[in-house]
Amino acid sequence: MTPPVLVVAAALVDDLDAPTALLAARRRQPVSLAGRWEFPGGKVEPGEDPEAALHREIREELGVGLTLGTELPGPDDGCWRLSDRYVMRLWLAAVAEGEPEPLVEHDALLWLPRGEWLTVPWLDADVRIVSALAAATETGDRLPDPR
Repeated sequence: MTPPVLVVAAALVDDLDAPTALLAARRRQPVSLAGRWEFPGGKVEPGEDPEAALHREIREELGVGLTLGTELPGPDDGCWRLSDRYVMRLWLAAVAEGEPEPLVEHDALLWLPRGEWLTVPWLDADVRIVSALAAATETGDRLPDPR
């Protein structure tokens, strides 16, 4: 059996210490996913460090540099299972330079205020991640850094 492909993504928030807004990115393609919202990110290339891959993907997709915060570990061996073929690792992140723009995979970006994070039609696999992220940041406390 082929191991799943690792995808990395950023939960871009307005403030790593006390997030009050989350950036959602609307898919442009493929047709089966178009119009649904997701965390920006992408596949890790063979031999590439996951955090380096995340910086590369966000620069390509949104044209910004990041400050990475805490990783939100998933229930599937530390990852979030997206499908039989893909697993995802997700980090809280803040924009360090630039202004996010939908450059490649997306046709719109939306900053969602706290309490409205689940008001857009997220990709099915991302719904439980958004819910977990909302619960983990609900108190306004910074997530503990597992390192």
